[in-house]
Amino acid sequence: MRNTILKWSIAILITLVAAYYQRTTGPTYELRGKVEIEGTTYKYELPRSHGGEGGQIVSLAIPDTSLHASLHYKRYKLNENWVIIHMKREDGVLKAELPHQPPAGKLEYFITVSKNGKTLTIPHETTVVIRFRGEVPPWVLGPHILFMFISMLFANYAGIEAFFKGSKIRKYTLLTCIFLFIGGMIFGPLVQKLAFGSYWTGVPFGFDLTDNKTLIALIFWLIALWRISKSDHPNARWWVILAAVVMLIVFLIPHSIMGSELNYETMSVETGN
Repeated sequence: MRNTILKWSIAILITLVAAYYQRTTGPTYELRGKVEIEGTTYKYELPRSHGGEGGQIVSLAIPDTSLHASLHYKRYKLNENWVIIHMKREDGVLKAELPHQPPAGKLEYFITVSKNGKTLTIPHETTVVIRFRGEVPPWVLGPHILFMFISMLFANYAGIEAFFKGSKIRKYTLLTCIFLFIGGMIFGPLVQKLAFGSYWTGVPFGFDLTDNKTLIALIFWLIALWRISKSDHPNARWWVILAAVVMLIVFLIPHSIMGSELNYETMSVETGN
């Protein structure tokens, strides 16, 4: 009993750390930072993903009314002039709106703030890239995230069971395969279709890293299930450990890297960039 609690505690801890890493990395999560203006430090969160219709509001919570800001943007990877929008103040917050883009369309932007003749750029010496996508309803996105999270939890537990030569290796290897297949190969393509217009953008149709890494993880777990089910050899458990390591590496790769991107010159969605 005590060993089981310890194994589950380790599996849950690894899963939570991996989930937190996923939440705070990758090109779609908010860019967070701080800027100091004449001795006062302000925090900011700049969006890098927008789902559904309408534009994306970019805001700065700066109550100092003597400060003015402008939003600069242009279409990503195009050699065109920056569009400049004066940010308006609403209840102590400076706001401006980026225009809506087709699914997988990207804009790059930055903000300039001015006070007493001095101008600062937010973020400093770089730009923010935001990607637009179609609306994904909760009944699709929720199960996708839930099943992927559970598959990761079961994968960690199966790997721990295999490492300690436990008696439930086969059971949790099977559960990992089931939840990974449902989350990654059923709900995953549904999310992709609603967001960017295609069910699958991994091999052989594209180089979307999220689709490809999910496929790689599933292949390793299916091999592990086959080896652990068809062989009584003690070394068969190492296939489960290998699959668990591959699964962890997959989860540590930031989400949405090399994903769908609209080429504005051809107006086609590409992957692998």
